[in-house]
Amino acid sequence: MGLLELPGCVMFIFMDKNTVTLKVGLVGDAQVGKTSLMVKYVENCFDEVYTQTLGVNYMERSINIKTTEITFSIWDLGGEAEFTNMLPLVASDAVAVLFMFDLTRKSTLSSVKDWYRQTRGFNRTAIPFLVGTKYDLFVDLSDAEQEEITRQAQKFARAMNAPLIFCSTSASINIQKIFKICPRERR
Repeated sequence: MGLLELPGCVMFIFMDKNTVTLKVGLVGDAQVGKTSLMVKYVENCFDEVYTQTLGVNYMERSINIKTTEITFSIWDLGGEAEFTNMLPLVASDAVAVLFMFDLTRKSTLSSVKDWYRQTRGFNRTAIPFLVGTKYDLFVDLSDAEQEEITRQAQKFARAMNAPLIFCSTSASINIQKIFKICPRERR
């Protein structure tokens, strides 16, 4: 706490702010929407044009909750196999890892098993989140397809002991919620 006295002025009391940095890793197959989610959360914009992540992308966003400033340090790993050697950069020291899949491509959900196994090899303490992307397109699938994918995702989430969140960056569905849950899930 600091005290500031100016001649002829009222006394001001400044509270020192607590600051916390939370590293969050984003992993999953190519084109599942990792970069889009990160950019939407940090810059609140969405680009329809796909740009492949080459290696690792990194962005930060700070928010204030009461007297604490929380900075999310978000690390996005390119989903191509050639970039898995960079997984330690993304996973090491992360407090949370978002295992992301495209709700309209079942193969990306199946790949989560391997992403989970590899990531846990570098970080056993990070809180896992299973995040299904492109919910705006998922709702156009048949009821049977939606049920099958949802059941499989729920099964994976239980096995990972992870919250399951469906989101859409283009329609701004659950983007903020993901990052509101991260600090609360900290173990």
